[in-house]
Amino acid sequence: MVGTGCRIVYGKADISLNERAENFTSDNTAASPEEQEKTTEPAAPDDALVQAPSALLMEASTGTVIYEKDSDTRRSPASITKIMTLILIFDALENGTLKMDDLVTTSAYAKSMGGSQVFLEEGETQDVETMIKCIVIASGNDASVAMAEHIGGSEQEFVRQMNERAAGLGMENTHFVDCCGLTESTDHYTTVRDIAIMSRELITKYPKILEYSSIWMENITHVTRQGSKEFCLTNTNKLLRSYDGCIGLKTGSTSLAKYCVSAVASRNNITLISVVMAAPDYKVRFKDAAAMLNYGFSKCSFYTDENPEKLPQIEVRKGTKPTTEIKYEKNFQYLSTDGKTIGEVERKLNLETQVQAPVKEGDVAGTLEYYQNGQKLGEVNILFSETIEKATYKNCLEKLLKLL
Repeated sequence: MVGTGCRIVYGKADISLNERAENFTSDNTAASPEEQEKTTEPAAPDDALVQAPSALLMEASTGTVIYEKDSDTRRSPASITKIMTLILIFDALENGTLKMDDLVTTSAYAKSMGGSQVFLEEGETQDVETMIKCIVIASGNDASVAMAEHIGGSEQEFVRQMNERAAGLGMENTHFVDCCGLTESTDHYTTVRDIAIMSRELITKYPKILEYSSIWMENITHVTRQGSKEFCLTNTNKLLRSYDGCIGLKTGSTSLAKYCVSAVASRNNITLISVVMAAPDYKVRFKDAAAMLNYGFSKCSFYTDENPEKLPQIEVRKGTKPTTEIKYEKNFQYLSTDGKTIGEVERKLNLETQVQAPVKEGDVAGTLEYYQNGQKLGEVNILFSETIEKATYKNCLEKLLKLL
């Protein structure tokens, strides 16, 4: 299983594909060679938009659901399970318990995984970054289990953490049994809504994953007792080649789950997550995902207030300081899904010129409201930047002495 002529290729780059890439096994079960599928015309927002029984389209930055079909029915996710596995990996990287250059050793159990794999040998070591690529590009079950054991001590403990993380995200109809989705247990389930939620968590909290999920092919090197050999990782997400703007994320297929995908695409500063479950074949899986993305991009426009008006200082009466700084909680964003371009937006500042001490850092001082044609689009909170206590008699005396 030695890949040759393989190099790092991002997104839709024009490349010559070797025979391995064209005939690479789809994740978790064998599939026929996948041809490019293109859907360019936006469709109507009804059940005819997709053929698959369950589908959902979400805008990533706001979490707005633009289209959904049977979105809360529990189904087997196959390798889309690995999105949660990746979240836990990046959680560990963020909290410092894991580093990209840490070495991960493959156990006999991890090596024994069937389905899609990168053929890690027992005792073989790879760094964490390589393992991430093996998981998100080639959907390696062996790499997933090796990482689960490295982080959790055992796959069972890691899966417990997966379920805990899912609950924390509000994924009410999700339960994991393994870390890779290879199981045929009916206790391993999720929904298109929950997949969109965890996909959004991964790409917004850890956008670096998109650097890996957009790689089409890349070589890794196996170093074992038998020697050194190269192996070519080939992405299971064919939308990378066929859909303009696709940058990830994960496919899945088993006999129980049928064909699933969570696809991420970005155009004109809008990022959409298109989730399909239980499609009858791989062509429908990608065609449905593309149809939803086309619909979303045809309907969505985004307004972001990058330069809100400068905020004044506020007078603090009877405080230990005479004034306080204030700040916006965040930049205001508004997503329109009616297919119309957002025109001129008006702003209305609601803010008192003075407040009574005490004031606490982070408390709401006022709001900045946004309107279009008299209709309110939303608002952003204005917060106190510091805590100012109420002045005591001692404070007043000290202040008087300074003046004298």
